[in-house]
Amino acid sequence: MTSKDELLSRISIDPNICFGKPCIKGHRIWVSLILDFLASGMSTQQIIEEHPGITGDDILACIAYGAEMTRERYVDLPS
Repeated sequence: MTSKDELLSRISIDPNICFGKPCIKGHRIWVSLILDFLASGMSTQQIIEEHPGITGDDILACIAYGAEMTRERYVDLPS
């Protein structure tokens, strides 16, 4: 099992890449895009097939990053 810190090291934030949005390191694929794919019902395997070079650990890294972000922030949800 990969540790949370190891997973988070797969995410990069660079103001010169993708407008500074969190991306999978070495790719220009936003964390939010991967999370949107998962939320829409895509499987890990489908994402990997559609985005060559992305690994299962990259997808877990996106989930770990999303989890870390929600520890300090709250989103108003429609009732």
